[in-house]
Amino acid sequence: MTQPLSLAQNSQWLKAVADETRLLLLCLIASESELCVCELTGATELSQPKVSRHLSVLRDQGLLNTRKVEQWVYYRIAEGLPNWLVDLINQQVLANHSALQPLVKQLIQQGPAQSRRLRWCKST
Repeated sequence: MTQPLSLAQNSQWLKAVADETRLLLLCLIASESELCVCELTGATELSQPKVSRHLSVLRDQGLLNTRKVEQWVYYRIAEGLPNWLVDLINQQVLANHSALQPLVKQLIQQGPAQSRRLRWCKST
């Protein structure tokens, strides 16, 4: 039997996703499975330091897992999150489809993940 999550842990997760920018980044990552900082800055037009700072909060709270390839770090939704939290993220993706659509379109217009990463990530 697994231990129930503490109110403190649930509160920390809710605080992390309560920020509009962090929620946007989570939704983009959830909709695309995995994105790097360069792709997130390219799609959102937010500065790299701002995106990195928000991703750091999400990672530190256990909401994101990372994969490093050379100097680039790729972010994806962490495995093992409680169902209510995964459902919350997925519901936000669906509820904010119209706001996310132009950002996802921006990613798609830059081509497949490999080519857009070469384009965006090499310039930073």
